Amino acid sequence: MKIASVASAFPEHYYPQEVLVAALKNDWQHRLSNPAILDRLDESMKVDGRYTARPIEFYENLKTWGQANDAWIEVGLEIGEQALCRALLAAGIEPDELSALFVTSVTGIAAPSLDARLVNRMGLSTNIKRIPIFGLGCVAGAAGIARAADYVRGYPDQAAALLSIELCSLTLQRDDLSMAHLISALLFGDGAAATVVAGSNVDSDGPEILATKSILYPNSERTMGWDISEKGFRIVLSPEVPDTVLRHLGEDVDAFLAEQGFCRSDVQSWVMHTGGPRVLEATATALGITEKELEASWECLRRVGNLSSTSVLLVLEDVYRNRRPAAGTLSILAAMGPGFCSELVLLRW
Repeated sequence: MKIASVASAFPEHYYPQEVLVAALKNDWQHRLSNPAILDRLDESMKVDGRYTARPIEFYENLKTWGQANDAWIEVGLEIGEQALCRALLAAGIEPDELSALFVTSVTGIAAPSLDARLVNRMGLSTNIKRIPIFGLGCVAGAAGIARAADYVRGYPDQAAALLSIELCSLTLQRDDLSMAHLISALLFGDGAAATVVAGSNVDSDGPEILATKSILYPNSERTMGWDISEKGFRIVLSPEVPDTVLRHLGEDVDAFLAEQGFCRSDVQSWVMHTGGPRVLEATATALGITEKELEASWECLRRVGNLSSTSVLLVLEDVYRNRRPAAGTLSILAAMGPGFCSELVLLRW
């Protein structure tokens, strides 16, 4: 099993971080007891700019979850199609040759799901296996790769694709002034990415997927996720996330590697979900690695913010195209998310 390609796509609207912060301050300054907190929080985000599904003026008049979800479907299909087309082209696979499609998002809902609508838009096979995934949040990029690998393990002559579409800006709750939502509004962005996972009998020069592992931490449901109301998605984001990374990630990675006959020093490349500055710092500490070894993750965070499940795929795309390790190098690809849980993927380039 190999990762045959990875590609991204974004909405047309990109704003420097200072423009987005100014818009939020304009909306919230008369309701925040201390409006300057937005500037202080922004300084800690390490984000230069973000894409948004719609022009900034759209959010000023966004009143209902229905309006937000309609935009999620329209823009999600546009950029989802672009990302998947690019990934299939790079893998040398025609749309009607794709055997399975996993689509993950935690920022909107649709029935028929986006995968069904993409079959019609892209000319995918009418016999394609469709697996829509909702609720995994940030971890879904890594988990989706693992589930696609599970599929092609059983069907080594076939290829499966994972498509992640996250339009976090459409979850903005203008009356939510909680610290969790302020951080969310300053950190999360919009975009899509797709990766093609090829079975062992399909030609590919991408990294081999050696093993995967899923880990759920009991009684941690309130660490991250959504509360759902008539207004849509309301962020649940505990300040304990970095501490959870510190407590678990290192020992989880060590146990996973030991099961495959390796140790942490055998890993020379790290493809880690961006999370946020505190999460990336906790990741480096937990794994005993340097900020330089997480450079691709930091660069992704700086350019576009945290894109939930899409982020680890953007990091993978950067490594795949610009930082490709030498043949034989081991990589860990990992993300954490609602559950609370982690997903680990062992790659060999």
